[in-house]
Amino acid sequence: MSNLNKIDFIALEVSERNYLKWVQDVKLHLTAKGIKAIIEAPTDDELVYEDQKTEYLAEDDPRTLSLSLANHFDNQKVIYLPEAKHDWQHLRFQDFKSVNEYNSEVCRIRSLLKVYKVDLIESDLLEKTYSTFHATNIVMQQQYRAHKFIKFLDLISILLLTENITSF
Repeated sequence: MSNLNKIDFIALEVSERNYLKWVQDVKLHLTAKGIKAIIEAPTDDELVYEDQKTEYLAEDDPRTLSLSLANHFDNQKVIYLPEAKHDWQHLRFQDFKSVNEYNSEVCRIRSLLKVYKVDLIESDLLEKTYSTFHATNIVMQQQYRAHKFIKFLDLISILLLTENITSF
């Protein structure tokens, strides 16, 4: 736990592309330092990227700074929700070289959607995986469906095991 006090996180990019991950890192860092309550409010807690410091240079109050940043970055939800929905809609198992790559992308999209209160349930994840197998793997798709997996993680575990066995 003492390592939490030494958390280094990536600075907020000028493009704001890493905003959501950055906010999570900041929250963890402030919690570890025991100072999260200073700026805690109904909005997210933020720090400032080097190029944006001048805009908020005169702001001494951490809470006011936090609110200003939250107002500035509120548009992130408007920008990234359609992108996350698009990514989910066009996600295909067959487009990935490994099960691990596919699983990482599913987790990324699922996390983004969850931020926007769009929850993908286990059956959504399973169906997306089954329905996007390559056309040459119809028999394999039917075999996995026959197992009647309830958890996506269980299916991914079996797919990883199968991938490892067939790579030898």
